[in-house]
Amino acid sequence: MSQTTGFIQLSHEGVLAVRGPDAKTFLQGQLTCNLNYISNSRSSLGARCNPKGRVQSTFRILPEADGYLLAMDRTLVERQLNEIKKFAVFSKSLPSNESSRWARFGLVNASEALKALDIQLDEEPNSITRHNEFIVVRVSPSLCELWVDSQNAPCQYKRLSSLFAEFYQNRWQLELIRCGIGHVTDSNYEEFIPQMLNLPALDAVSFKKGCYSGQEIVARMQYLGKLKRRMFHFSLDSDATPAIGASLFSSLRSAAMGEVVCAATSETGVELLAVALEDAVNESDVHLGAAEGPQLSALTLPYSLDSDKEVTR
Repeated sequence: MSQTTGFIQLSHEGVLAVRGPDAKTFLQGQLTCNLNYISNSRSSLGARCNPKGRVQSTFRILPEADGYLLAMDRTLVERQLNEIKKFAVFSKSLPSNESSRWARFGLVNASEALKALDIQLDEEPNSITRHNEFIVVRVSPSLCELWVDSQNAPCQYKRLSSLFAEFYQNRWQLELIRCGIGHVTDSNYEEFIPQMLNLPALDAVSFKKGCYSGQEIVARMQYLGKLKRRMFHFSLDSDATPAIGASLFSSLRSAAMGEVVCAATSETGVELLAVALEDAVNESDVHLGAAEGPQLSALTLPYSLDSDKEVTR
């Protein structure tokens, strides 16, 4: 797919805010990522788990004014807000749904897009800058997010439309898949532990910061466990995009051994991220829907999985 410069309205995601003097301390005990690494120039990917270490939400978190903003799948914002409120009553922090306050746009071929917008941004993933009305976040070398107050969104949409092509959300999903960034929605709530989604490799899990919800389970898997299933990048020769949660099978196993995390159409078919049994992937024996179903072909991820490196954060 060509790298035409374009933008996407990220309306499929909402924003959960936590504000107040105790926001950082409170969130440090709720989330997998280390808020000590987050600053006005750096964001982070992260997750929130239940006490059993199962992921309830994945998000991008960044600081804003007197607190933090967490961008996550829109289906999860109210659900996570209700969960977090149970614990926030014991601190000087106020969680709220700010989805209506913020508009977010994704930029593809980010270097050219930022140049046209006269915005300077470090090329390192997770970098942040503020430019006029925008909060600008680096997702990858080729992707950026623009955050803007929703009152200014119509004007900024008109400006972006005058400069760039507008893409459908499928394009943004495809680009994230190629970055190896999966996400949790209402359809796979509490299905995975963070390692299954490769979150430690994305600096979305800290093993040095101390306790948070589910921390004991997550740490035990990292240090003592043997992870048998993790997330892989696959291609599929099909015109139909599989649903989130669609089961994966292998010819030598009677039960499902994995499931689709996210999928998008590409120029040659479908690309997807799926949690699958590593042995079946190594045997090139991964099929969609049934053991005799369409075969998936494994593609490379843009990062390495190194447990020794992951525990240094």
